[in-house]
Amino acid sequence: MMGIFDSHAHYDDSRFSDDGFSLLEQLFTSGSVSGIINVACDKKSCYTSKILADAFPFVYYASGVHPHAASEWDDETEELIRTQLQEKKCVALGEIGLDYHYDFSPREKQKEVFERQLQIAKELDVPVILHSREACEDTMQLLRKYRPSGVMHCFSYSPEIAKEVCDLGLYVGLNGCVTFKNAKKPKASAVVIPEDRLLIETDCPYMAPEPHRGVRCDSSLLPFVVAELARLRQTDEALLIAQTEENAKRLFRIS
Repeated sequence: MMGIFDSHAHYDDSRFSDDGFSLLEQLFTSGSVSGIINVACDKKSCYTSKILADAFPFVYYASGVHPHAASEWDDETEELIRTQLQEKKCVALGEIGLDYHYDFSPREKQKEVFERQLQIAKELDVPVILHSREACEDTMQLLRKYRPSGVMHCFSYSPEIAKEVCDLGLYVGLNGCVTFKNAKKPKASAVVIPEDRLLIETDCPYMAPEPHRGVRCDSSLLPFVVAELARLRQTDEALLIAQTEENAKRLFRIS
């Protein structure tokens, strides 16, 4: 099982400080991945994600501010994101959205910064990478208003929401969570997502799939995600890999 496109990763995380560059080289030379999108969460990771994309031809990046860091938003951050989105290897604005599980930033500030970034994405005609945790209704309200292109990553809501997300023209990203025994909603949602709207991701270093749950995740573990998705969707693993790679390249305009 080779050449999976990892549509959401964080290889600039501190957990990859010692071996991140050598691991990325190994992943590509072994054929484990065909491409990776490293996704920023704050101003610092906008810079570090760019460093990785500049260093490896198969790595692309997204620039944006996660809801956890919404309180840090300022004019300088907005200008940085706008500038990076002009670069060829910056393929999306993200990750952006709402997180009411941790509330590391006040909810009103999260909504303000989320909406501002949706406006920028529409203005610049770029896809978004969406994070939404325990904030379904507020998230969907803004998606219905702005109707961006993009993907809701690490999807955790119901099949009904998955269908609406796809009806809005968005993609859905699934990762190791879909292999967890108690992940009833992701498993049910995996079945209803149209084949041309599905993306595969790690969200590494988080979300290692079973049977490796709890360890540092990386793209070499994606075959476990593929196997479970193929089982749920009753399809061939090779076809699933090819389709999701095609979907990622279409969404992020990668030739």
